[in-house]
Amino acid sequence: MSTACYVRVSTEEQNLERQLQSVQSYAEEKLDTELSDLQIFRDKSTGTDTSRSGYRDMMETLEGGDVEHVVVHEISRLARSLQDLERTVSRITDNDVAIHFVRDSLSFGDGKEQPMNRLQMQMLGAFAEWQARVKQMNTKEGIAARQKVDDYHHGRPPLGFEKDDGQLIEGENYDQVCAVLDMVQKEELSKRKAAHELNTSRSTISRCLEREKLY
Repeated sequence: MSTACYVRVSTEEQNLERQLQSVQSYAEEKLDTELSDLQIFRDKSTGTDTSRSGYRDMMETLEGGDVEHVVVHEISRLARSLQDLERTVSRITDNDVAIHFVRDSLSFGDGKEQPMNRLQMQMLGAFAEWQARVKQMNTKEGIAARQKVDDYHHGRPPLGFEKDDGQLIEGENYDQVCAVLDMVQKEELSKRKAAHELNTSRSTISRCLEREKLY
C-alpha cells in the first residue's frame, strides 16, 4: 500500500519545495512510509474549486484501492471551500483511506480521530473560504467604484480583466494575477519575474499594485 502526498500552489512561479518537504517528512516519520511507496500529486492552480488535474488524478488513484494514506501540508492547500473540503475528506475516508493535514495536526479515517477534530477542520475550512470570499467581495466593490471612471469604459481593461458591454468582468487568469501581485507585495517575487509570469511589463505590474482595490 502506498501513501499519496498532495501539494498545491496558485501560480507557476511559486515553489512547491516547502510543502513537499513537509508531506514527505510526515509520511516517512509518522506513517513509516518508504520513499518508494510515496506518490506525489501536484497542482499549480487556484484552490477555489476541485477542477485540478493533480487533485483529480489523486482521487482516481486512491479509489483504485492501492492507497492507505493521503498527506497534505494544510487544509487550505486541499480546498478553499468548506463544502469542497468536507466532500473531499468524506470521499477519501469512505474509500478506507486516512487523510492527514500536517500543519493543522488533524487526521481523519485512521481510527485515532478525536471528537473535536471534525469541528476544528470545519472551522479552518470556513476560515479559508471566508478569506477567499472577502477577497472576491473587495474586488467587486473596487470594480463597481471604478466603473464610473471613463478610462475603464474607453481604455484597455486592467490586467486580469475583460470587458463585457463596457463593464469590467474578471478574466480567466484573474486568480493567477491576484496570487502573483500578492507575492510581489510580500516581497516574495520581483516585479521582473511577476511580469514574466503574467506575460506583461514591469510598468503594468506597478500600475496593478497601485490599483490594489481591484485585486
